[in-house]
Amino acid sequence: MEFKKVVVLGGGVLGVQIALMNAYTGHDTTIWLRSESSIGRAEPRIAHFKEEMLKSLEESKALIKNPMGGYLYPRGLVKVWEGTTEEDINKLIKDAKINFEKNLHLELDINKALKDADIVIESMTEDPAAKIELYEKIRDILDDKTILVTNSSTLLPSQFKDHTGRPEKYMALHFANIIWKNNTAECMGHDKTSKEVYDAVVRYASEMNMIPIKLHKEQPAYVLNSLLVPLLYSAQTLWAKEVADPETIDLTWRLATGAPAGPFQIIDVVGLDTVYSIQNMKPSSKDPNSIDYKILNMIKEKIDKGEKGVAAGKGFYDYSK
Repeated sequence: MEFKKVVVLGGGVLGVQIALMNAYTGHDTTIWLRSESSIGRAEPRIAHFKEEMLKSLEESKALIKNPMGGYLYPRGLVKVWEGTTEEDINKLIKDAKINFEKNLHLELDINKALKDADIVIESMTEDPAAKIELYEKIRDILDDKTILVTNSSTLLPSQFKDHTGRPEKYMALHFANIIWKNNTAECMGHDKTSKEVYDAVVRYASEMNMIPIKLHKEQPAYVLNSLLVPLLYSAQTLWAKEVADPETIDLTWRLATGAPAGPFQIIDVVGLDTVYSIQNMKPSSKDPNSIDYKILNMIKEKIDKGEKGVAAGKGFYDYSK
């Protein structure tokens, strides 16, 4: 199967990055959005991540003679680093601008968006009811050939397979934030996913310059978030208990591990809306006496002030300057 037309359902932080990465690698890519106001929110996000991807390419020139260049280059943007020259990167920048303009489209009409799609990537909020509603809306619109995948970071595909109308052509394909640098694609099927479809999605992930991470069975939070979510939760717990402020918690993590970012910096990149949705699914978050309830409401206070993370210009840190 060839993957010529890609459709991303949702224009959030990851949805936009997934779409841009597809456009960059030459796939005809459409982002489906619910309303004109959704377009208004998505367009500055698209502009921001375009700029960041081009900036990463420009900055990679300085890594060419750096011994650490092979570790630090943007892996999703430069497919083969060894032997790459400044002229090669200039061509990548030129081609990226052309591909972003030529291959990326926004669409409000769900029928037009899905027509003749080879793969559809659902990248909506972590709300099971909303996902089910969307799947049942599109199940009879999708072409027979279309593979449907979810980018859900915490929910299992088996929860939704019966709502898709195509369980054998449905699975999870989870991407990491800053997709052009952290170019993993976690491939996770369920008991009804066909081997042919699973193998095709693994191949597609490679086509868009990702490294396929092949899971052998369903696992809540996959590999990446099984490691990451406990870290972010521990940081939020320290904050909610007033043990230390976010800046101190981040500094501690960076100094002690050599990591480039602390947990609250990661939360800003992920987006506080996503973190709130994950926290809100915990039954303990409904108990006013629990620390989870306190975390949920502290995150909500920031969201209500518009402090939703990097894409909003402010989260735990100010990105407006």
